Amino acid sequence: MDAGSSVPAMRRVGIVGGCGHVGLPLAICLADAGLDVVSYDVDPAAVAIVMGGRMPFMEAGADDVLTRVLAAGTFRATTEPTDLSDVDTVVVVIGTPVDEHLNPDPNAVVRALEDVVEYLHDGQLIILRSTVFPGVTARVERSLRELGLQVDVAFCPERIAEGKAIEELHTLPQLVGARTNDVRLRANALFEALGVETVPVEPEEAELAKLMTNTWRYIKFAAANQFWIMANNAGLDFSRIQSALSHNYPRAADMPGAGFAAGPSLFKDTMQLAAFSNNSFALGHSAMLINEGLPLYVVDQLERQHDLATMKVGILGMAFKGESDDTRSSLSYKLRRILRFRAVDVLCTDPYVTSDASLVPVERLLTEADVLIIGAPHEQYRTLQTEKPVVDVWNLRGHGNLV
Repeated sequence: MDAGSSVPAMRRVGIVGGCGHVGLPLAICLADAGLDVVSYDVDPAAVAIVMGGRMPFMEAGADDVLTRVLAAGTFRATTEPTDLSDVDTVVVVIGTPVDEHLNPDPNAVVRALEDVVEYLHDGQLIILRSTVFPGVTARVERSLRELGLQVDVAFCPERIAEGKAIEELHTLPQLVGARTNDVRLRANALFEALGVETVPVEPEEAELAKLMTNTWRYIKFAAANQFWIMANNAGLDFSRIQSALSHNYPRAADMPGAGFAAGPSLFKDTMQLAAFSNNSFALGHSAMLINEGLPLYVVDQLERQHDLATMKVGILGMAFKGESDDTRSSLSYKLRRILRFRAVDVLCTDPYVTSDASLVPVERLLTEADVLIIGAPHEQYRTLQTEKPVVDVWNLRGHGNLV
């Protein structure tokens, strides 16, 4: 900001949850833009990996940025919350899960702040970046006020696609949910460092905008999966139908292909939006039934064609999406659970996932399995050489996706 502005200059930024899939890319991008950034995380293993100059997960372009900011001294990771006392802006990026009954936990962000509140001080800007249940920002404002802290609070939801964070943090507009113009200007300064446009909204508008964005994607995937099931039940190849209906036809250009719609956000945020609407969100619940039911439908179709009770099944790809090492909420694991009851054995492989000791080399899977299912559409499976049947809901291999 200019010298005459009443808005404090942004110098040092602390990221709570700063070694995760959302927090770490933001931290190193801000540090690369010249801000002094500290990533606080409760996972000592992740902090050690980061300070050793390695990303703890796959993220295109991030390794070079991390190397650069460590060398420049503008970034460091720590497990010490005391480091948050020396920053003027605290960005909170933590997971906000739903429980086993699909109810969101609106207190997760509040608890995370309560854990570090003794290290916060008056005058700081608190930016909530986690996807939250509507009303959480107001609850945080009230909670911090009751604790006697005079801080500004804004809600600026993350908008990145995993694997594209470094690119999208510098290109996508950022929603800035704030109640006053001064708070908005302070939050804007964070994203001005990245050179991106900001969109002013109220905090509650930003909270709903984030949930609606993810839910809209989840519903589109559910529509495509339902269309695929309809076509498949009729003995028709949905990939051919989709190609035909979208050819040079802009009103169908955004129809996605079929596939396992999973990951840590889309399903969870759809359920958060359902809870916000007092569980009257029939469209969201229908999308959940379709997307979460797809693994069972695939197995049922396989049983119509094969005697699974006498066969070994191989799952190619356990990440929740292609070219990723992230297995959170991956439907490949749901597929594995179903098949373990239906088949003699299930072998699983993934070229990127290193956190699952049960995975086997792809060569063993190709040798021992009788039938294959592409769980995650990794590019290397596109040209995989095998004479065995391959279930390819994604049509990754270009041979159609009729099962």
